[in-house]
Formats: sequence, structure tokens, C-alpha cells
Amino acid sequence: MQPIQIHDVVANEFGQVNEYIVSQLSSDIPLIEQIGYYIISNGGKRLRPLLVLLAARASAELDTTKLNQAIQMATIIEFIHTSTLLHDDVVDESDMRRGKKTANEEWGNAPSVLVGDFLYSRAFQIMVDVGSMRCMSILAKTTNIIAEGEVQQLINCGDPDTSEESYLKVIQYKTAKLFEGAALCGAVIADASTEFQEALRQYGMYVGTAFQLIDDVMDYTSTAEEMGKSVGDDLAEGKPTLPLIYTMKYGEKDAVERVRQAILTGGLEQLETIINDVQNCGAIEYTQQKAQEQADLAIIVIASLPESEYKTALIALANASVKRRN
Repeated sequence: MQPIQIHDVVANEFGQVNEYIVSQLSSDIPLIEQIGYYIISNGGKRLRPLLVLLAARASAELDTTKLNQAIQMATIIEFIHTSTLLHDDVVDESDMRRGKKTANEEWGNAPSVLVGDFLYSRAFQIMVDVGSMRCMSILAKTTNIIAEGEVQQLINCGDPDTSEESYLKVIQYKTAKLFEGAALCGAVIADASTEFQEALRQYGMYVGTAFQLIDDVMDYTSTAEEMGKSVGDDLAEGKPTLPLIYTMKYGEKDAVERVRQAILTGGLEQLETIINDVQNCGAIEYTQQKAQEQADLAIIVIASLPESEYKTALIALANASVKRRN
């Protein structure tokens, strides 16, 4: 994904974000700090806070006050994202993330959920310090929509008749919405024009959708080591992702039945065969094509932004979102 090249243009700001994240994990309750630091420092790409910084830098000049607010906003976005991971891992009964044990596997479900709640509430504490009512409004709506997406995904689990449209709505809600909020808040903090704010909002939605589409592809094309989680996790949870939806629509009769049964039962008994089914019917190529379309749209919508190293990094990030292996 070439993270170093993309991060380089905001390396100084990114370092300040990491320092601020650690400072905001402080609590009188040692377990909160322990779990919070464990998950925050667990090798994530920090794409969403990166997006805040790039969006702010790409859309306007930043004085010291606005730069500090962008750093705070990047931390807020990372805390919201991390809290959703803690909650997701409990709901999905996951035992591995980014190549390490999940917090719920290490400490149990109850502490994971409660520390997730702490990170949510700390994010909104920082939001008050930032003092942007517009950003508070954006992120209040964003977190609500993320929750709706998670519930809809839960409803779709075990349903082999889930449509492509329903699947796309789920990933736009549960994943892309936070990318959108990150990019939009970056632009808002920078006092960007209405035109630039809208362009970056759309950019975030498109990149986030592409990112999740490729995430779902990797469940059938990558190793556990590459992904940092177990192969077949989506299938084990009965999640009808786009590669599976496509396979059920265009695969051979036996493949269709295997996938349907696997989604209904959430079983991995025929995982290797189903991986072959998905790979042989064109589902991977179709999903990758859909991801590329989203990345291309992301690049198109920011065409009006002034030329800068930050805009170049945004373009690189969109392209990297469909070329990653982890």
C-alpha cells in the first residue's frame, strides 16, 4: 500500500497525532489504559486520521490553531474507529486482528465493550474541546449511521438472498461513512469552501467503499499472515459479501448451493472448495472492478482541488486502496 510515501507529506503532523492519541488514553483505571493502548498500538494503518490531515492540508492553508484542531480531529476519528473495532470483535467473536489476539480474546468481552465505550466518550470530549459545531453534527450523524450499518449487517448474516444493493448499503454505512466523515471534517476544520468540502466528502465515501470491497476480496485471496486475521472469517460469520453474492448469481450450480449452505450455517467445512468457487467464477475480478470504479470516482471528484503534494497523496491513497494486500 506504500504507506510511507503517502504519510510522508504529513509526517510531522502524523507524529503529533500519535503523541496526542497516547496522551488521551490516560485514565485513573489502569485496565482502560492497558486495553486502549493495546488496540491503538496494534499496527493499524491509521488511514482515517491520515485522511483528516490530508483533506485539511489539501483544501486550505492552516494556521497553528487550525493545525492543532486537525490533529485533535484525527485523534477523534481514530478513537471512534478503534471503539467500533472493539465492539465488532465482540459481536463477531473474532480472536485475531492485525496478527495479534483481539482484546476480547485477551481480556474478555465485557472489558472490550466497556473500553470501546470509553473511547467513544473520550472522542466526544475532545470534540467539545475542538469547538466545531459543524464537526460535532457530522460525527454525531456518522456514528449513528455506523451503528445502523452494523445492525443491518447482523440482520444480513445468514441470509443468502441478500442483494448487491443491500450489501453496498451496509459497507457504505459501516465502513465508508467514517472515511467520509474524516475527509469532510478535515475540510471543515480548514474552513474550506463549500465546493471543496463536498468534493472531499464524496472522496471519503468513494475511497471507504473501495477499501471495504478489497477487504472482502482478501478474505478469498490472501493468507492469514497477509490479512492479520483468520482466512474465511466472513464465511464463518455467514456474511454475504459481494464475492459470495456474485458467486451465487453466476457460479456453477454446485458452487451456488455450497455458498448458500455456508452462509446459512456459517460453516467452514468446505472453505477451500468455496474459495475455488469464488475465484473460478469471476467474483474476485468483478469485486475488484467495482472497487476500482469507486477509486476512480474518488480521484475525479477532487479534480478541482489546487495542485499540491497533499492532493497527490490523496490520489495515491485512492489508488492504493485497491492495490493493497493487507
